[in-house]
Amino acid sequence: MIFLPFSFNFSFYGLSIFAVFYGLDWIATVPPTVRLVANAFGKENVGVMFGWIVAGHQIGAATAAFGAGVLRTWTGSYLQAFILSGVLCLIAAVCVLQIGQTPTKNNYLVEKNS
Repeated sequence: MIFLPFSFNFSFYGLSIFAVFYGLDWIATVPPTVRLVANAFGKENVGVMFGWIVAGHQIGAATAAFGAGVLRTWTGSYLQAFILSGVLCLIAAVCVLQIGQTPTKNNYLVEKNS
């Protein structure tokens, strides 16, 4: 995200190509996320928990879109929004690396029954 403004010159075709591949990347994350939710919360709770994850994601996406619009209005450019989103993605990646890998009773039962 940090390098996006510099890679396509914001042309219609460049951004369209980016949008297609970025969208395909997002679709590819759904099955592993469902599996991780099942492992963490159990198969019987996966629907409700994944629903909350999607709802939280949508609230975050709406907030980010609104924030990018505010930055665009204030500065006249989306550059700061792209850089901020890239920095936040890096922070999130570091946070994810801190998640523990210790098995719980539910994780063991889900993997054993799979």
